Amino acid sequence: MKAFLKIQLRAALAIAVLLYTGLAAASEPIIHAVDSIAMTVSDMNRSLAFYRDVLNFEPVSDSEVSGDDYEHLYGVFGARIRIVKLRLGDETLQLEQFIAPPGRPVPVDSKSNDGWFQHVAIIVSDMGRAYAWLREHQVQHASTGPQLLPQWNPNAGGISAFYFRDPDGHALEVLHFPAGKGDTKWQRKTDQLFLGIDHTAIVVANTDASLRYYRDTLGLRVAGNSENYGVEQERLNNVFGARLRITALRAASGPGVELLEYIAPRTGRPAPVDTHSNDLWSWHINMRADVNAAESAARQQHYDHISPGTIRFGSNPQRTGLMIRDPDGHAALLEQP
Repeated sequence: MKAFLKIQLRAALAIAVLLYTGLAAASEPIIHAVDSIAMTVSDMNRSLAFYRDVLNFEPVSDSEVSGDDYEHLYGVFGARIRIVKLRLGDETLQLEQFIAPPGRPVPVDSKSNDGWFQHVAIIVSDMGRAYAWLREHQVQHASTGPQLLPQWNPNAGGISAFYFRDPDGHALEVLHFPAGKGDTKWQRKTDQLFLGIDHTAIVVANTDASLRYYRDTLGLRVAGNSENYGVEQERLNNVFGARLRITALRAASGPGVELLEYIAPRTGRPAPVDTHSNDLWSWHINMRADVNAAESAARQQHYDHISPGTIRFGSNPQRTGLMIRDPDGHAALLEQP
């Protein structure tokens, strides 16, 4: 009897160890880092000149890709893509032009509360100088002008920001953090005007649903939250009556991902269900990830796939990737080098 009990105890302990090991493995985040933010452009030479000459991004690579692997990775048959990577400070922006087949332009009536909205927040050392420089280069305004967020908002007070557009109509933001706000690296003394990318922001219909994707499935951590409203926020977003629930997410390294839920007005249009990677409103966040775990989790949670499954692509046979969409249609390219 004692021998039997010992066997049962050992079996129970073995099961407990296996369960603990499984839980520990499951708690490991699927996403290891946010590598870069990618946007689709219509004319690479024009966009390259804008980001290099106006915003001081430095080109670091220029390549062209095609073939069955990239077609399935991006979900675009016959794809031939020119990809240019640009660096600003520690962060990378990736421009992608579909030489074939070209996609559709950004809707001319796009608003900041539409579901396809996405921007990158570029940190500046001096908002006055940055705005004057952008005016000199005749950028298209999306805000009425730079806005200083009010001090009554403890998480956003003292931050100044301005929305504008690139040659394809993509929304961009310049952002200045006062002392005590933002990452400490943005407070370093420098003569440079444009410092780097703090985050990419996306409009979501339901923050809780988005958190189940970004936090609970992919493993990003919540780094902060705020509820912003008032005339300054309305003029920044150019949305009358704007009231936003803002949630900041981070991986272990790289730019953050900011969720923007419009509590009011809830009149923004959802992203078109037939969005393709070559459409100019289609961005994607490049993330370093455990791709097999990501595919399994995405299937279990029924998140939309752009790639039909894990794809081996490029010249390295060990390089795998997967492109999927969040509940609002925003894309992420998960790559395991």
